[in-house]
Amino acid sequence: MATEAHGSESSLAFHPMDQFGVTPLFPHYAPVESFDAGAATGIVNYANEAHEVALSADQISYLEAGKEVSLNLFDAGISSIHWYTITNVTLWMAITVLAVVLLLVVGSRGRAMVPSKGQSIAELMYGFVYKMVEDVAGKDAIRYFPYIMTLFSFIVFANILGLLPLSFTTTSHIAVTGVLALLVFSFVTILGFVKNGSKFLALFWISSAPLAVRPLLAVIELISYFVRPVSHSIRLAGNMMAGHAVIKVFAGFAAIAAISPVSILAITAMYGLEILVAFIQAYVFTILTCVYLKDALHPVH
Repeated sequence: MATEAHGSESSLAFHPMDQFGVTPLFPHYAPVESFDAGAATGIVNYANEAHEVALSADQISYLEAGKEVSLNLFDAGISSIHWYTITNVTLWMAITVLAVVLLLVVGSRGRAMVPSKGQSIAELMYGFVYKMVEDVAGKDAIRYFPYIMTLFSFIVFANILGLLPLSFTTTSHIAVTGVLALLVFSFVTILGFVKNGSKFLALFWISSAPLAVRPLLAVIELISYFVRPVSHSIRLAGNMMAGHAVIKVFAGFAAIAAISPVSILAITAMYGLEILVAFIQAYVFTILTCVYLKDALHPVH
């Protein structure tokens, strides 16, 4: 956060992290049941609990006049988000899924000999991911291509849609990328034991190393294996969050006339970079998934 100008001049304040806040799509309101004009506070009941909230001068004047004042619980600092609450994250995840379906299902449904633009993009994505799976994880990993294709499509569309004005980047939240990474981790671990049984543990035993250091290396390999979902998820979320925060900072400085041309140029450059990062991070997440899949299918260190 930064603030420019004081006193009678207009102030500039920008909050780069505000864009990552989770807000309910349909806010909950509750009436102020009692208030203290001197302390400028009121009491709101929600979920069978009394909450003390701050009131503005206008709200107090309305209450003193006998009028009802209802407050947005989320804006009042009362947690009204639950696991079933539809939020901005829910909305943009749904839009992402819809965009994937429109491109890969509806856009390529005709399968014309002379493909349309949508079919061309869908075929390009299909061939790109298919080649990646085959080259990195091997031909026997092709049967798992649909899952990896789904991962890549969801991530790349979520990244790109997050660059639209007034949108929300779902992949900037560790809650989203963490679930994706845990699903990959669980999938390849279970697959490794199902396919190889106890031989899967050979992934942690470096047979080419001296016997005396093998136990120590096995512990290190085991720790690094369980750290995979952490690094897998943080890498994606961190990169998406950082770029958007920098753009927001430059956008805040664009309101200062003296440096606005430089700020606008910086925003343009960062926006172009973010488009590239959106594809690169989807590629990195997917290719690491292929690497982990290869370890599950061929656990030889």
